[in-house]
Amino acid sequence: MPTSTNLRITLAQLDFIVGDIEGNAERIIAATQEARDNNSDLIVFPELALTGYPAEDLLFRQDLYQRIDSVLPRICAQATGIDIIIGYPAQTSTGRYNRASFIHQGKITLNYDKQELPNYGVFDEVRYFVAGAKNSAIIEIKGIRIALLICEDLWIPEPIAFAKAAGAQCVISLNASPFTRNKAAKRLQILTQRTSETHLPILYVNCVGGQDELVFDGGSMVVDQHGTVCQQADFFIETLLHCELNLLNCTPVPTNLPKPHVESARIYQALMLGLRDYIEKNQFPQVVLGLSGGIDSALTLALAVDAIGSKRITAIMMPSRYTSDASLELAKQQADTLKVDYKVLSIETLFNEFLVTLEPLFHGLPLDTTEENIQARCRGTLLMAFSNKKNALVLATGNKSEMAVGYCTLYGDMVGGFCVLKDILKTQVYQLAHYRNQLSPVIPEAVITRAPSAELAFNQLDQNTLPPYEILDAILSGYIEEDKSLAELQQTGFDIATVRRVTMLVDRNEYKRRQAAIGICITECAFGKDRRYPITSAFKPFTQVN
Repeated sequence: MPTSTNLRITLAQLDFIVGDIEGNAERIIAATQEARDNNSDLIVFPELALTGYPAEDLLFRQDLYQRIDSVLPRICAQATGIDIIIGYPAQTSTGRYNRASFIHQGKITLNYDKQELPNYGVFDEVRYFVAGAKNSAIIEIKGIRIALLICEDLWIPEPIAFAKAAGAQCVISLNASPFTRNKAAKRLQILTQRTSETHLPILYVNCVGGQDELVFDGGSMVVDQHGTVCQQADFFIETLLHCELNLLNCTPVPTNLPKPHVESARIYQALMLGLRDYIEKNQFPQVVLGLSGGIDSALTLALAVDAIGSKRITAIMMPSRYTSDASLELAKQQADTLKVDYKVLSIETLFNEFLVTLEPLFHGLPLDTTEENIQARCRGTLLMAFSNKKNALVLATGNKSEMAVGYCTLYGDMVGGFCVLKDILKTQVYQLAHYRNQLSPVIPEAVITRAPSAELAFNQLDQNTLPPYEILDAILSGYIEEDKSLAELQQTGFDIATVRRVTMLVDRNEYKRRQAAIGICITECAFGKDRRYPITSAFKPFTQVN
């Protein structure tokens, strides 16, 4: 229970749906009532909580702001016995702003507009908003002067310095900060740096949940004036984090912290949350995927079951003349273990019909990847037919390594509405499979240990076409995620001929990636929102090294 020497603040780490303004308002009202019942003095919601983040070009619609204006009075009416800080987009005569409002006794008594608008990576805020004035917004509750900041404001030294100069004793930061592999450590580094500069405690509230390619991981926390984390919400779950500040010295009251997550656990949880929210928020009753007996589809199936349960999932094995008995056995074994609906549909008749139909056009020409791609497209057609008939979301099962070098078939294995492994390199696929099996053995060990193969030709192995994945993924990480030149990659120790070949494949296959299903971002250079390269381009990095 709070005491006369404590200020009790609730950080609302919630999963809001983009565009669901009325539904989000009801969630805000319910959380406010719960915080009031918990004797909180103040509840704080994340950045743009009312519309969800990112609302993208919905922010250009006039009716969006009409709906915001219609629900704000209902939220304000809740500010009795508790104060509220809420984030939302505001449209004024001078432009649109990313705003945080302080609501006291049923009225908005202070507005703060975000000063620093990020315009890199997945962020396009300059497209939508006008930067707020370079000044501070300070509220006072129980004698403590609290400054408001919004997300990027905290990554720049000046806004918190303005707040310190204006007499703030602590800072509340509203955030919509998406997950990447190293983001949690970067956030803590930034907060520690800001506290070392100003000696101000920081209360950091982040949203949680999946929104198309992005996953917001939460991790809301309170950092004291020395940079020590005193209170923290767990990652990837909704929670109301109840915090206390000592009124005598504005020092956060420490509580038990959640256990740290290993990297594989964090990534797996991000993928699972992103997949579940994409399915549920878009109201898909079920999902379907092609289960091949390989590791990519095996991991995708495990993630799907963990995300929404087995009863809404259909796995279809689609063998051809090249499918091994081992693949058939392993696919069935996993489907039985996970208790999903499992079907076997041979593509042999379809494949033969295509070959017969095309024979007049292909007469005298040797077999090549054309015939391989026809098999993949037979499978894609079957999956999309099931999707149409059953209103099921098709999960593509490809990974980032394949997508990078074009080791995938347009309108074949690339079909689908969502690709959960799109930003996961092949070596990480293996790591995640091992992690998942540590929880419970749901992926057959032989799936993990067997040599990867597309099984589109006799005795086909990935390694016959691609460099070993350990080498391929290292080159891809350097070239795609770190923007290294060929010379820099060669200096790292890679064979220049291999580097030339891999980077050439990356550049030549941009057209495929533009037509790929969306997927979850876990790096700061994911295909799609992050990495935006032209398809038609005369720039050839692979010619720069002699």
